[in-house]
Amino acid sequence: MERYDLLYRLYDEFDTETLRDYQEFVDLFPAVDSRVALEHWQDASEELEARKGEIRDAFVPGETFAEVAAHATRDQAFTALDLLSTYDRAINVLVLDVDETLRSAGKTDNEIPRDTLHRLTEFHENGVPIVICTGQTLENVKGFMIQGLGSEVVHSGDLSIVYESGNGVFTPGHGAETKRLLYEGLDEFVREVFDDVRARALTEAPEDVRHGCHLQGNEFNVTLKPNYETGSERAREIIDTALVYQLHLLGTAVARAADEDVDEDDAVGWARAYYADADPEIRGVLEREGEYEARDLDELPPVLDDAFERVDVAYYEADAAEISSLELNKVAGVEAALDVLGVDDPFALVMGDSKTDLRVMRWAEENHAGIAAAPDHASSDVLEHVLSTDELVFDRGKSAELLGTAYAMNCLASLD
Repeated sequence: MERYDLLYRLYDEFDTETLRDYQEFVDLFPAVDSRVALEHWQDASEELEARKGEIRDAFVPGETFAEVAAHATRDQAFTALDLLSTYDRAINVLVLDVDETLRSAGKTDNEIPRDTLHRLTEFHENGVPIVICTGQTLENVKGFMIQGLGSEVVHSGDLSIVYESGNGVFTPGHGAETKRLLYEGLDEFVREVFDDVRARALTEAPEDVRHGCHLQGNEFNVTLKPNYETGSERAREIIDTALVYQLHLLGTAVARAADEDVDEDDAVGWARAYYADADPEIRGVLEREGEYEARDLDELPPVLDDAFERVDVAYYEADAAEISSLELNKVAGVEAALDVLGVDDPFALVMGDSKTDLRVMRWAEENHAGIAAAPDHASSDVLEHVLSTDELVFDRGKSAELLGTAYAMNCLASLD
């Protein structure tokens, strides 16, 4: 109980709230060419150092407790200590989704907040590798990570990008291992199906889909995005239509690639029935669009069953309709990234909001390889998992607060 007693003393005897305000001001003060502003920053830095000095003098592990107080609220610090008591391990890698996790279209102007970026920089400076794990294209992710964290961090050799939900892994600074194209390891049948779907995704699309959507610039996944504001009613309508069309494309592509004679229209019907059964959201879209057809999946032709078991169809309401490989998901990408980074015994903080992130969370739990956290607007399945494990749920746009808890956890782990 000694560490708990020390934490009680820390937050009872010191004005930690003001200390954190000074720390945040010093950390996030914008670079300005103003003598008055710089003097103000210098005064704040001196006051911060003085307040930390009081804590250093009051505790034997003074530096550690000063860092905890400057980065975590009372609740965050005790959560950190509870986690440490449960797992007896520090976080040694971050595995982070981006959209609606690190950043939120509703709360952060679709940019990663500066306090979150600073937290990531602190983990990097403390030798904790970062795995950015996203469904976005590599070029998009590289761009905003370099803009946010800086080229030095991105190219340090301690940051890896799992892109397109696991189809590729990019880890600058690792020679021949810098870029792993995991989709190249798929067999010819699956690659033929995806090539066919991609080639016809817009050229054969109904007029409203052709004019209302664009094909995201993926290397392998086939993702239709709306030409309207994400989340808007018009985006919802066009993505619902696009999902129906993608199921049509997938059914016909599988029929064409099959070695045996398969009727394309029949394959489309089976595709709709199969994925509707697998995902209630997809079934709901098909029912609203008048395209749902109930079928006995026990009678599903084996060639179609084998193909559909290897291909995922994902629906993101008012955001995207996507076809991806189930053999290549975020878990496969994370495992490849950890291999390149040399993290042999991971204990990760996994942060995400969607069903693709849930696979990584479950992988971490099953392998005793980490803990999971999610924003409060995450999908119901993700929230159910997070609440059933360590209850690490944070407010929309407030990923920095959860990272603060993890930072405090690592500080406290250094006391052992």
